[in-house]
Amino acid sequence: MPNWPVATWSWVRRLWLRRLAAGVGAVGGARHQPLDEGGPVTSDAIVLLKDDHKEIRRLFREFQRAGDRAVKKKARLVEQIIERLTVHTYVENEVMYPEVRLLLPELEDDVLGSYEEHHVADVLCMELSAMAPDAEYFDAKATVLIENVSHHIEEEEQDWFPKVRTGLGRKQLQDIGARLEQARRKAPRTPSQPSALKKTIDAVIS
Repeated sequence: MPNWPVATWSWVRRLWLRRLAAGVGAVGGARHQPLDEGGPVTSDAIVLLKDDHKEIRRLFREFQRAGDRAVKKKARLVEQIIERLTVHTYVENEVMYPEVRLLLPELEDDVLGSYEEHHVADVLCMELSAMAPDAEYFDAKATVLIENVSHHIEEEEQDWFPKVRTGLGRKQLQDIGARLEQARRKAPRTPSQPSALKKTIDAVIS
């Protein structure tokens, strides 16, 4: 160990802690970042979307475990759920679904069905975002959103993703994954943002 003065060790320790907080290893290697903090430079599209699903499911479970009187906690969780779903449906609609529809035309019916399921989620998110957390139907509407999205996720992971993985090569999925991450950086975070609002309005009038 170098024979540095105490002040130097103190400075090194503070630098090390700052680097850890910023997501960088003590020896300078970048750590893996969560998807909403930039994520890996490129990765398999299905892996990225499954990571999204995992986080969304976690928030669903927290909401379901919250007590009837946990109004503030439920309001915070619903806000996080809406943000996650707004980003997730945006990147799937903008990148994943069009690419799969183009490259695997035999899955077009599956893609169209997924668009419609996203429409339902978009409308529910828009309604929830405008609703007071102590409103009579807040919990019921959140529960319907959770049930619909959970069913959608299960269908994707058990049926649609395996078909896509079989039909596309690793390089194609990595290329789509890189585009998903690009779309994520510009994705809306709330249903009231213009790009999200347009998607929701399309859902209502289509």
